Amino acid sequence: MTRFLIVQIADIGDLVLSTPALAALRDSHPDGTLTVLTTPHAAPILQHTRLADAVLTLPRRVRPTDPALFALARTLRAGKFDALLYFHHFSTRAGAVKHGLIALAAGAPIRAGLDNGNAPFLTHKLPDRGFGAVHQAQYWLDLAALFGATPDPRPAIVGMSKADRAWAAALLPNGAYIAVHAGSGGYSLARRWDADKLADAANRMAERERAQIVIVGGANDNHAALIAHLRAPYVDLTGRTTLNQLAAALARCRRFIGADSGVMHIAAAVGCDVTAVFGASNHAAWRPWTPTGHSTVVRSGVRCSPCSYVGTGVGARDGCPARTCMRWVTAEDVVEPKTISEPRLTRAAPTLTILGCPVSRITYAEWLDLIAAWMQDGVFHHVVTLNPEMIMIARRDPVFRVVVERADLTPPDGVGLLIAARLRGESLPERVTGSDGVPLIAARAAREGWRLFLLGAAEGVAGRAADALIRRYPSLQIAGVYAGSPDPAEEDALVARINAANADILLVAYGAPEQDKWIARCSARLNVKMAMGIGGSLDFIAGVVPRAPQAWRRMGVEWLYRLIRQPWRWRRMLRLPRFLLLALMERK
Repeated sequence: MTRFLIVQIADIGDLVLSTPALAALRDSHPDGTLTVLTTPHAAPILQHTRLADAVLTLPRRVRPTDPALFALARTLRAGKFDALLYFHHFSTRAGAVKHGLIALAAGAPIRAGLDNGNAPFLTHKLPDRGFGAVHQAQYWLDLAALFGATPDPRPAIVGMSKADRAWAAALLPNGAYIAVHAGSGGYSLARRWDADKLADAANRMAERERAQIVIVGGANDNHAALIAHLRAPYVDLTGRTTLNQLAAALARCRRFIGADSGVMHIAAAVGCDVTAVFGASNHAAWRPWTPTGHSTVVRSGVRCSPCSYVGTGVGARDGCPARTCMRWVTAEDVVEPKTISEPRLTRAAPTLTILGCPVSRITYAEWLDLIAAWMQDGVFHHVVTLNPEMIMIARRDPVFRVVVERADLTPPDGVGLLIAARLRGESLPERVTGSDGVPLIAARAAREGWRLFLLGAAEGVAGRAADALIRRYPSLQIAGVYAGSPDPAEEDALVARINAANADILLVAYGAPEQDKWIARCSARLNVKMAMGIGGSLDFIAGVVPRAPQAWRRMGVEWLYRLIRQPWRWRRMLRLPRFLLLALMERK
């Protein structure tokens, strides 16, 4: 008989997605015992399921001096477990330390989990290929397979008693019901969809299906705003159910509409036809788990989505302030879902990875030829000209890091990148800057008939830069110029203006990283074939700011010239020596 301890100290949805693996372990070890360590608020999921012989609880946040910790440690040691299975990614060092202490307390000789290098206490390892490489439920099924369980997909399970079912049947007698959830759990409010759009979609679906709406969720959800926009009849269960009663109520609904949340995972587990709106959160990792049913994921398709839990890290847990990925999802998208083409994230040129960021090995001539090919393929392409300062920003800004990782091309705009490549025993063919690239693109555009739109810089600068380029290349077509700003409130109007101009290439001068984030956020609606952030290039072209002489640029000390002229930049320049030090450490 094998005594298993399964650790899943996370939210409701995470425990729901663990139940297929628990069922697989139960089937493969009918004489074994399964003890589950989870959070108090998620534990009811396992009631009335027979998936666990015992359930222990530990809050996600607990003081190190809490006496309950010592009591739990004694309980774990007394369990004499043979194997400990972690249904967790070890995304943070603090989390890995916590789980290491659990392993120490339990004393199990076998400790299994996903291996990303952060958990040296594991004895049995399954490679962690990152969030979304497979669904979370499949990760845990594959982990259970290390102990003889079948990894084939199977439905999730949520416990309901006869009393729970009777309560739900009395409240929701035979009829057509659509469950609507206006929350996203307490972990990240960025996952919530706008209540007015949710209500609009619910009204239209209820009318079409002649169904009554059932509002579910907790007291902290946006149910008041949802109710204010509802026209269809509804039953409000907000804050009136236990988790088990919620599952029973959802089991009587034919459809569920909401965002990524534990409630959504319960709805999928009990057989609802789920329509889930995803933005910042990783849809590939946490989409509704319906191996024998139907579900629909609705997304806006912006390039920076998802930004939360990508790779093996936490990423931008709370998304970004703009929330364009959720804001651009409409009620029509939910009522009549369409297939959203995933952004094509293939590299347009070979890359060298420096401090986790891809740097393209490309020359100016190759880049211009590549742009010519892009003008023919009809697909949006994003170029981020990288320099050491931007790589240092990407190390602490997970949204910008995602933008860089998903760009089609990342030319090396900075002599520091060439030095870093040499430190690694490799090379980049040349420094490819946005400031030098813009005139070259304009020259090729004048020859080929490409239309440019200049966006950003101070008021009037883009117009002066356009005049200067036209004087240099008389046949150049400037589709439009506009200052604007990267303020999310302006996004819709700016995108409409650019699309109306019928431009081929968009050059954005808002400064890094905001210009690159803006492009990624708006990518799903921009009709241009290439967009690129160009920093202060328009200032140089317009003559507002003098650029370093050619001799300085050839020596790779343009940064020093700018520092002499703009000494206030000294604090930003401190990133350069830190970058080179980190690059040297990475080589070693």
